[in-house]
Amino acid sequence: MSKQYRAVVCRGFGAGETAVEMLPRPPLRGNEVRVRLRACGVNFPDVLIVQGKYQLKPAFPFVPGTEGAGEIIEIGADVTRERLGTQVMVSTRTGGYAEEATVAADKALPLPAGFSFEEGATFMVAHMTSFHAIVTCGQVRAGQSVLVIGAGGGVGRAAVQIAKRQGAFVVATASSDGKAELALSAGADVVIATDPHELPVAVAAVINSYSGGDGVDVVYDPVGIASEAAVRCLTWGGRVLIVGFAGGTLPSFAANRILLKGATVVGVRAGEFGRRFPDRRAAEMVEILKLAEVHRPVVTGAFPIARFADALHALESRSASGRVVLLP
Repeated sequence: MSKQYRAVVCRGFGAGETAVEMLPRPPLRGNEVRVRLRACGVNFPDVLIVQGKYQLKPAFPFVPGTEGAGEIIEIGADVTRERLGTQVMVSTRTGGYAEEATVAADKALPLPAGFSFEEGATFMVAHMTSFHAIVTCGQVRAGQSVLVIGAGGGVGRAAVQIAKRQGAFVVATASSDGKAELALSAGADVVIATDPHELPVAVAAVINSYSGGDGVDVVYDPVGIASEAAVRCLTWGGRVLIVGFAGGTLPSFAANRILLKGATVVGVRAGEFGRRFPDRRAAEMVEILKLAEVHRPVVTGAFPIARFADALHALESRSASGRVVLLP
């Protein structure tokens, strides 16, 4: 077994500070497994981490990437339930853009039946984020309505699937025909392609034709639309779920508009929730893994690891439909 492996290494924030390098293999701790990664999931927070714009700022040098899939090639002395060659999905805070990942054994989950490595590498982050948002934070239940912004992206498409699983009527937005098709294939009842400033009018028209309502119960927003538009899309007593800011702006919410709508604005941090409340995350994981029985990611972009910058640009420019992976 080689003593080195290739990885994308970030030695400073900004363009030109990240490159593929050879790294020494770290020693394996007793509770860890080493996984040869066959695919590495690319997520929008990776773009922000490399640029120094994310809430997590690892010490330099670090390897970006939070999820991947491959097979176990080494097992720590204290690990009893894992086997060499087992195909797994892995979750990490950093270290995912690499030929190998060393993780705690409980962070290596069996690859769902029928999944490719590319699908396994793009399942956990999107579905964990969206399940935590829709079910735990949003409390979505049957008969309610949900607006999913950016439903052609990874977390947006997962949110559509989970909201439909909860029995909600789902209105989705998509910025291209290809992304609209992805949202519809995930189960969205209606897909809207409109200027963000016109979104409240369009949503109201859809909801009025559906049930005579004046807005949706929940807005799921990983993009960061204008706060006025988000609140205006709500029915009285609705919830805005702030999932991310893929659009590049940070909206500020006017307290008077929240008050007038009796609205709730909820920040969604799925990863931090799991670190603070591991027992509650374990309960969520039981349901999240059930989703893999019927929901599979749609991977539309695959890049060799040397082209990691192109993969990140595909997400930053919002040109990617579906999920993107690196292939070590």
